[in-house]
Amino acid sequence: MPVISHRGAMMPPSPIRKLVPFADAAKKRGIKVYHLNIGQPDIVTPPSILDAVRHTDMTVLEYSPSAGFDSYRKKLVEYYKRNDIDVTANQIIVTTGGSEAIMFAIMSCLDAGDEIIIPEPFYANYNGFSTSSGVKVVPIPSSIESGFALPAIEAFEKAITPQTKAIMICNPNNPTGYLYSMDELNVLKEICLKHDLFLFSDEAYREFCYDGSKHISAMSIPGLEEHAILLDTISKRYSACGGRIGAFVTRNQQVLDAAMKFAQARLSPPTFAQILGEAAVDLPADYFDEVHAEYTSRRDVLVDRLKKLDGVLCPLPGGAFYAMAQLPVENAERFCQWLLEDFSHNGATVMMAPAAGFYATPGKGRNEVRMAYVLNKEDINGAMDCLEAALKVYKN
Repeated sequence: MPVISHRGAMMPPSPIRKLVPFADAAKKRGIKVYHLNIGQPDIVTPPSILDAVRHTDMTVLEYSPSAGFDSYRKKLVEYYKRNDIDVTANQIIVTTGGSEAIMFAIMSCLDAGDEIIIPEPFYANYNGFSTSSGVKVVPIPSSIESGFALPAIEAFEKAITPQTKAIMICNPNNPTGYLYSMDELNVLKEICLKHDLFLFSDEAYREFCYDGSKHISAMSIPGLEEHAILLDTISKRYSACGGRIGAFVTRNQQVLDAAMKFAQARLSPPTFAQILGEAAVDLPADYFDEVHAEYTSRRDVLVDRLKKLDGVLCPLPGGAFYAMAQLPVENAERFCQWLLEDFSHNGATVMMAPAAGFYATPGKGRNEVRMAYVLNKEDINGAMDCLEAALKVYKN
């Protein structure tokens, strides 16, 4: 019998999706499942950008250029300028979702055996993409007690070896919701310049910053022009996860040239989603006001409910739409599976993502979960009712 590759065997499963079969089985039993496990917003995709696709009059669905349509990249230049990021269309490669942008960064800048430093917990697919590329993830632990603030510069210095080529951050952070400050970004700048490292900055949640805080892009920090690589996507910004369109942005010409070869190898990004993305840049300036207010209120409802539960610790997220919570259980994965297999409250249960899958360090996050506050406030309260009841039952 043929044997699969070592790479295939080592690929980590998704902590976000691994419990899906148990959720499906619960639904077949008639149980309502509140999905807090995945960052799929229920915010309506702006009708005008869907109409832009519906009203396309093309007669042949052709390949787009490998870098993406010139018209879309020029629109992205406008969008980035509004966000204090000054780039040209030639410094943007349109990608098939933010996932491909991450892959392009890793494949263009690191060889098999090289190392990438990532503060943990981190977006689980960073681990998957690194594994598939033969790159070693070196985690720098942050803690729930500190609200997942950037680890001290000494922790980075200790982790750097001759094989270290890059640092990866997600800002605002998935899964923690942490928003990096200018001081923290300057620490990363100092490290990158001192050790000649790339800084990969995943900014998928740029629009979702709360309590008057402002997002600061790695691309806007002077001195990092040759080091910073922006990884982006429209998925969360416009509630268009199925569009699968993102962007790889850098001023480093060597990196752009390398990434373009990978872009050519996959031919082209999706045509219809580029049309949608181009139309999205022209949305009214106040489009995000209502969306932002809605997520803020959802965050407040979720965190307020969690803080009232005995033994639960949950820092207030500064951005994105995720919250990490420490639960009074020994094994969060076992608890999350039990919720779906054996528990219901008034005919419902809640699905969360066990946090251990967002850590690279064995044993970390075993009693933590990630929750995505992408449901309306009534459903968030329903989910919290389930969790409150479940913790009481599970304790006994």
